[in-house]
Amino acid sequence: MTELKKQVVNFIDQNKGIFTELSDKIWANPELSLKEYKSAALYEKVLEENGFKVEKNFDNIETAFTGTYGSGHPVIGILGEYDALSGLSQERNALSHTPLVEGGAGHGCGHNMLGTGALAAAFGIKHYLETSGHEGTVIFYGCPGEEGGAAKAFMARDGVWKDLDAALTWHPEDVNEIKTGTNNSTIQILYDFHGVSAHAAGDPEHGRSALDAVELMNTGVQYLREHMTSDCRVHYAITNAGGVSPNVVQDHASVLYMVRAGKVKNCVELLKRVDKIAEGASLMTETSFDRTFIDGTADLVPNFTLEKVLYENFSELGVPEYTEEEFEFAKKLSATCPENPAPGFASKYDDEIREYTEKESQHGTTGINNFLIPLYHSTAFQAGSTDVGDVSWETPTGQIHVAGFVNGAPGHSWQNVSCGGSSIGHKALIHAGKVLACAALDLYEDPDILKEAREEFEKRTASGYVCPIEKDAKPIAL
Repeated sequence: MTELKKQVVNFIDQNKGIFTELSDKIWANPELSLKEYKSAALYEKVLEENGFKVEKNFDNIETAFTGTYGSGHPVIGILGEYDALSGLSQERNALSHTPLVEGGAGHGCGHNMLGTGALAAAFGIKHYLETSGHEGTVIFYGCPGEEGGAAKAFMARDGVWKDLDAALTWHPEDVNEIKTGTNNSTIQILYDFHGVSAHAAGDPEHGRSALDAVELMNTGVQYLREHMTSDCRVHYAITNAGGVSPNVVQDHASVLYMVRAGKVKNCVELLKRVDKIAEGASLMTETSFDRTFIDGTADLVPNFTLEKVLYENFSELGVPEYTEEEFEFAKKLSATCPENPAPGFASKYDDEIREYTEKESQHGTTGINNFLIPLYHSTAFQAGSTDVGDVSWETPTGQIHVAGFVNGAPGHSWQNVSCGGSSIGHKALIHAGKVLACAALDLYEDPDILKEAREEFEKRTASGYVCPIEKDAKPIAL
């Protein structure tokens, strides 16, 4: 490790209390997508107190912000998230499902760690720029609404990410690995149908049922499923069934649709067909409807150049180290999770890596995957969606996963909330900050890496970015 990197790593260690304390505060006060007012204020305060220039209400999104330090190029963006999930309230360090607030929110995706680990990286990069005198800029992006709201995609619509030379981020998982491959694009639309209320027995001929329109729309979409490609998915939830009185013709009913496809351009086209089905349901029932755009995200564009740089630094730093007490806790918590013999993305596609991870994971023995999965580059598809995809269409983007959850922990689970508020979560976020910061130093120090990453990016995005966010749409908190 170079002397400059050692200084950055030491700096992050010396200031780790800032990041772990902030993570704990956000964990203890979980806020849902686009409602993260307290979390955003905490970040803004810490950034201002430590010499970053802060822009609040960034891109006209109330809970978005940036913290900038330095000048000139390279300009490296570090992406942070901090929204929670509903229904996942949970005690920290617990081995059973024990909500703090029945039905309350919780950080089941670990965004309390994600944002603060990214902040640690930004602090480390700032220290490097200060002490080395190297030209360059680091921007920490406070990105709300990843779980619903897709702030990064709205920012992409406005061209925010085009100003960066590269973007880096991470996510807590149950493995240590470099993120590669791609995933679903997705768009959410709310359809509100309006009819005419009437007595269902005495005056049914004058009623126009909004609920009938919703049901007919759902039936139409069922028939559509046969005529879309295998990478597509369509999900729906009836958010308003028009009341609980069957003898009243429902004059208002609503359904929320989520359309997915492997490529964002195909997702946009599939949505047009769903819109036509909504129009048909409206015609058949003589109702009207309002269509409200909620959010959308694009598929990820991998960048093998950045993946290699991240892996080299991850290898050099190793993985987080745990105490016997932490191993014991992880072992017990992992025992409550599904069996996970071959964790990690690469295990699904590479036989040698699968054999390695099966051997190293030892489900139920250590409880936590304390090893780094070998480097694996891929453009393979994995289900799920993230608004980091939209960033990757506008600038070279790299990501890592650090084990902040126990082996086999399901996504969006109480186990993740329990672990994310523990010392294991603390170690994950600090380690992620170090890996991202050291990788960023390579980008500042060696312009050829950024050149190579940019050339790869240009090839992969030659077809052009089709933004899933509609022109006049605004972020909406559901």
